Amino acid sequence: MLSPSSGDKVYHGILLELNRIVEEDGLRPGDKLPSERELSDRLKVGRSSVREALRALELLGLITTRRGEGTFIQNYRDNKFFDILGYYLLRDKKTSKDLFEMRMLLELDAVRLACQRATEKSLSEMEQTIVQAKKKLNEGFIPIEEDYDFHRAVARASKNSILRRIWIPLIEYSRTARDASAPKEGKIEYSKMIQEHEEILEAIRSGNMEKAEACMRENLENELLI
Repeated sequence: MLSPSSGDKVYHGILLELNRIVEEDGLRPGDKLPSERELSDRLKVGRSSVREALRALELLGLITTRRGEGTFIQNYRDNKFFDILGYYLLRDKKTSKDLFEMRMLLELDAVRLACQRATEKSLSEMEQTIVQAKKKLNEGFIPIEEDYDFHRAVARASKNSILRRIWIPLIEYSRTARDASAPKEGKIEYSKMIQEHEEILEAIRSGNMEKAEACMRENLENELLI
């Protein structure tokens, strides 16, 4: 239950609780959020406060409301907020370098935790991204999305909610930088990338933290050469 006596506005607390509900319910982009009434009951707050929080999320492009249907989670990859923010952040080379350093630190932590906490579901999710990457490459397409999907699966496997929340905007800024470099077919050895992902997966599966970290470091260093 949220306490309105705290210094923050009630809807700030609701934003955090909504994130918890999304995780608990296993909701993904495209899924429908509970109704205002249900959210009000679950959070023990007024519907006006829920409505204010949902409006804030909609302004950020994180949810969308369809008249007569309900409120749905948007795919944050399509959120122009990241493009705009990333553009200004990455104009400075020092900031761009700091960003990549931070991503390296975060993902090495994530893969270490994944070695200890990954479930069969987590491993299956990583494996599926590799299968999709191979399929896309065989069809003559560059598996950029599948690359990010793999790293996202590792972050999820860490079972650390704060790490995952930091990872999302961080990876979106990295995507902005990578897109700005206009990668072309042949510029990155994507078959090697897939092989590296397979090595990371096997190290996580066997709980070999040292090997998983070394493989992840190599993968990121190769990726950040673009």
